[in-house]
Amino acid sequence: MDGLVIGMALRGVSVQDAGSAVEVTVAAGEPWDALVALAVERGWAGIECLSGIPGLVGATPIQNVGAYGQDVSETVAGVRVLDTRSGEVVALSPADCAFTYRDSVFKSAEPGRWAVLEVRYRLRPGGAPTVRYAEVDRHLDGRGIGVPSLGDVRESVLAIRRAKSMVIDPDDPNRRSCGSFFVNPVITMEEADRVAGLGLSPPLPRWPQPDGRVKVPAAWLIERAGFPRGYRQGSVGLSTRHALAIVAHDGARSRDVLSFAWRLQEAVRARFGVALVPEPVIWGQMV
Repeated sequence: MDGLVIGMALRGVSVQDAGSAVEVTVAAGEPWDALVALAVERGWAGIECLSGIPGLVGATPIQNVGAYGQDVSETVAGVRVLDTRSGEVVALSPADCAFTYRDSVFKSAEPGRWAVLEVRYRLRPGGAPTVRYAEVDRHLDGRGIGVPSLGDVRESVLAIRRAKSMVIDPDDPNRRSCGSFFVNPVITMEEADRVAGLGLSPPLPRWPQPDGRVKVPAAWLIERAGFPRGYRQGSVGLSTRHALAIVAHDGARSRDVLSFAWRLQEAVRARFGVALVPEPVIWGQMV
């Protein structure tokens, strides 16, 4: 299928005081983790738990990137975009972006319409780091840190991600993946109780949501549906460090990856009655 792919090369970071906050306007082509490192270095709280995520700033509102207790939508104050229908450059508010869990107007409501040019983040100078995630809390505790700084949280998040092959490392055999392939399902309390009632070990983790439902880990479901870490089918398999990452080994084609992903989805559906939804956007034809 013919198509046009444009690499976003816009660069630049500008900072403006906004009362008790600081607004950082960043061009879409800036590397994301470099922005997180800058914010941590300057004591701006709000994105420290999003350390180590590869990619560019312009992608963050599209996916509503999130990890370890933070979502980027918590700090996005505005997004400047090119409307590919009209050719106009417009400014969208957070409400216009229609952020939800790992989703936005850019990703699902009107995919392909908006080209992100820059993102404006509202951060907290001197703010305390976010420690909402038990895994981060345990890691900090293991380091003997009771009152963490932004830098402490960033270091722990990077260490946790590295242990799961979730940072870019050319020497890591799990490096050829797009990170978490499925979003963590958000299901009703009754559905979670039904899955937990199967008595599997360890018990099903669950995180209560504002709407009364619960989020459950896709990796837990995948492993207990019969696909342990490192499971491999030809040139495609699961990461040896994280069951949520599908790894494309030498010789893998897109059809192999998608076929493997479909097999995981079917197994989880048959075992637990829970649907796994892919996190990456899949476009074009399988080759």
